[in-house]
Amino acid sequence: MKGSVEWVEGKVMRGITESGKVTEFYSDTAANPMEIVQQAHAACSMIDLFNGLKHRMDDVKSMRIDINTDRKPKSPRVFTDINMKYIIEGDIPEKLVRRIIQASHDKYCSVGKMLTKSGAVLTWSLEIQP
Repeated sequence: MKGSVEWVEGKVMRGITESGKVTEFYSDTAANPMEIVQQAHAACSMIDLFNGLKHRMDDVKSMRIDINTDRKPKSPRVFTDINMKYIIEGDIPEKLVRRIIQASHDKYCSVGKMLTKSGAVLTWSLEIQP
């Protein structure tokens, strides 16, 4: 992987991937780097859900992951605790969803593995709505 980050103005920065995709940081509408890492963790796990539920996605009306993190008070302010609440609306088997989520955290979600291997404690819960 290759990419770059360039300064735009003030604290605003722009990240550019090798394929030309752009991510802004610190603007009026863009998140800061740690917020983006937090969201990337949830997005990474949600991709695992999509992949695991691929044959049942027609039964899913909506999916959301609420993520709450705590950080060390002093630099480097790494994440210490991560709590993810999966909220899924649809007619899907809870046991299957729980297996997919656990597998995501145990072996598939690269972002999450980086965070937990750096010492963050991860907890999660699931709410399935009809």
